[in-house]
Formats: sequence, C-alpha cells, structure tokens
Amino acid sequence: MSNVVLWIIQGLLAALFAFTGSAKLIVPREKLEKRMHWAASWPRWRIRLLGLTEGAGAVGLVVPELSGVAPGLTPVAALCLAILMVGGVSTHRRIGEPFLPAVVVGSLCLLVVVGRLMSPTGRSSGSHRISDEDTGRRSSWVAVGGGSP
Repeated sequence: MSNVVLWIIQGLLAALFAFTGSAKLIVPREKLEKRMHWAASWPRWRIRLLGLTEGAGAVGLVVPELSGVAPGLTPVAALCLAILMVGGVSTHRRIGEPFLPAVVVGSLCLLVVVGRLMSPTGRSSGSHRISDEDTGRRSSWVAVGGGSP
C-alpha cells in the first residue's frame, strides 16, 4: 500500500477521533445524548475517559510517524482504536442503532496497522531516508564493498 494512501487514511482517522474525542470531553452529557444515544446510560467519567482515549489515539496515529520518534507506536495506536471500535459496534448493536460506521472506521484502523507493519523497512516509513529507488542512484552508505555510485 502506498505511503501517501496510508497518510491520507491516518489523517482522516486522526481528525475524526480528535473531533469525537474532544466532543466527549467538552460537550455536556445532556447535549451528547441527543446525538449519541448510548451516552444516556453511561456515567460522565466514562464518557470523558472514552474521549481522552480517542484523543490519545488521534495523536498516536500521526505524531510518532511524523516525528520519527517511536514510529512503531502508530500501528499500536491504530490497533487500540480498532479494538475501541469493536466496543462501538457492540454498543450500537445493543441499543439498535446503525453500527456500519464503526465497522468502517475499525476496518480503516486495521488497514493502517497492516500497512505500517508491512512497510519495506520493517518499521513505519513516515520519516525514513530517501531510498535509492526514490533518487534513481546508488548511495555510498548502502553500497558497502565497492560498486559504481
């Protein structure tokens, strides 16, 4: 899968989780209940914890990969969000609401997990050196033992 496609998916997922997570942290429960019917049966602390988790997941989808610091955390964050979406599917099914959006979001999270773990370098590829394929020439740090540059 293309690195650009993965970044687009990660960016969209991060925006989605940042938006929904911040709403769960900021918006009063009474207002949340109008759009998120499950919120009526949850205590406020649990809704806030879910919002905090979604916000942390949004950061984890982008920051490690973008900064190059611990990029292996990106697929971990995506996997955690996919697991969260399993809970979302279960909750929506239990109260008789459509659960397909949670299935789609969870599937996209799993796509990020697989895409980042299957990168050619064996780790996430957001901050990698430009490869020989990108430049069309052979780098001296890659060609150990001679050969033409």
